[in-house]
Amino acid sequence: MAKPIKETPVLYDDDAERLEMAAHNVVPLSEEDRKEIIKAYDDVKKCFAL
Repeated sequence: MAKPIKETPVLYDDDAERLEMAAHNVVPLSEEDRKEIIKAYDDVKKCFAL
């Protein structure tokens, strides 16, 4: 039988500030990087297709 999933911990102080700053300062991917990631994903999907 599976073990229960633990609750997500609450972040305080510096950890909370770092997470909030990272969420507000997201750097978008270039179109070239996005296409490369999608191609890699499609290749993996082909390998595991049933």
